Amino acid sequence: MEKVQGEMEIERWERSEEISDAEKKVIQETWSRVYANCEDVGVSILIRFFVNFPSAKQYFSQFKHMDDPLEMERSLQLRKHARRVMGAINTVVENLNDSEKVSSVLALVGKAHALKHKVEPIYFKKLTGVMLEVIAEEYANDFTPEAHGAWTKMRTLIYTHVTAAYKEVGWAQYPTATL
Repeated sequence: MEKVQGEMEIERWERSEEISDAEKKVIQETWSRVYANCEDVGVSILIRFFVNFPSAKQYFSQFKHMDDPLEMERSLQLRKHARRVMGAINTVVENLNDSEKVSSVLALVGKAHALKHKVEPIYFKKLTGVMLEVIAEEYANDFTPEAHGAWTKMRTLIYTHVTAAYKEVGWAQYPTATL
């Protein structure tokens, strides 16, 4: 565990590696192709997430009882949430050169999920892992080893910032697991 000095000492359970300019470019180029199919990719990510981690559905009253992937795919609520997830990731990707904007967006996501939705933060690690799997499969030609490395750093960046917001609001069940 690393201690970071500031106005108050903050424990950092995870530390994201710096994403180089070349890696940012790879992320943005890959994402531009993914985001062109925003809703479909988002739905694929959420369906796989809920199939692989059915306990995550407990946070969604609209589709927590759905087990059939085809039923999930037709759910307007799931599609709406997929668009929101993809929109948040898009905002982060578009602002990779503005670390304050990235921190701000991910802090809002983290605080909303901690305080309003009461989602365990470990689900962000699981969701970002599924996101990488789906992107790697659906965009295999674009997902080179270089892209995979850059996106792995992006996954860590998302998880680190979101869980920092959980810690900031005093989330009692903060996980100590690492990526």
